[in-house]
Amino acid sequence: MKFELDRATEILYRTPVILKEWLVGLDPGWIHHNYGEDTFSPFDVIGHLVQGEISDWMTRVELILDQSESGPFPAWDRYAMFQESDGKTIEELLNEFTNLRRRNLELLFNKRITENELNMYGTHPSLGKVTLRQLLATWVAHDLNHIHQIAKCMAWQYRNEIGPWRQFITFMDR
Repeated sequence: MKFELDRATEILYRTPVILKEWLVGLDPGWIHHNYGEDTFSPFDVIGHLVQGEISDWMTRVELILDQSESGPFPAWDRYAMFQESDGKTIEELLNEFTNLRRRNLELLFNKRITENELNMYGTHPSLGKVTLRQLLATWVAHDLNHIHQIAKCMAWQYRNEIGPWRQFITFMDR
């Protein structure tokens, strides 16, 4: 599918709604367990999404559109949520994510980005030259990846309970 900003924002607008509906009110066992070493729990994923809204996506959009900035994007701490989410509830994180995403999409919409601007580029600290189109498409794919990750994490909690059906549930094995 070719990237189109309107189509992309359909997903970006819905992600907080989906996650709130899905996760609020669940037993903590669903929220705070991961699926193995070096994996995120649903709680961690939401914290990670919050941090992305604070210091990643729109920061990089702004840097690409402001062509006076010639250096690479500032590094982004993908693990900042471990400290920043400490002491918060899943509801608090989801509310924060919802509010930040709403604000960021409003900012994005107000920029009225043109086709030519989608071809502008910035420099990622490890990937090199990236276009605004690629950054925005990645924002969508990042959301969908983490929705998948949450589903995998939650399904993983029953990996030893499903018996022989485990062979049919492809993401039960790492």
